[in-house]
Amino acid sequence: MSFPQNPPRIELVKRPDYREEYANSVQVRANLWDFFLIFGRVDQTSPDTVLIHNFQGIYVSPQQAKALLNVLQQHISQYEATFGEIHLEPQTSGVIQ
Repeated sequence: MSFPQNPPRIELVKRPDYREEYANSVQVRANLWDFFLIFGRVDQTSPDTVLIHNFQGIYVSPQQAKALLNVLQQHISQYEATFGEIHLEPQTSGVIQ
């Protein structure tokens, strides 16, 4: 397999409906064909009530999910090398949000 001498130029274009949001909750569902990532914000309204406001769902192929995993691992390693280890709070439900 040969690769072109000059790789294509990549241009990032934002669609008119592009938006940026803060998410502190990501739920993941998977099946044979794809992964479904659901992004939301957690709002603890009382000590015993937590609301998760989901605002975006994104389907990705298994290949893209694995590529995302690799990119996140690289960026987390760089972040921790610069700022220190990221600690996760203990989970009692077995679900990480």
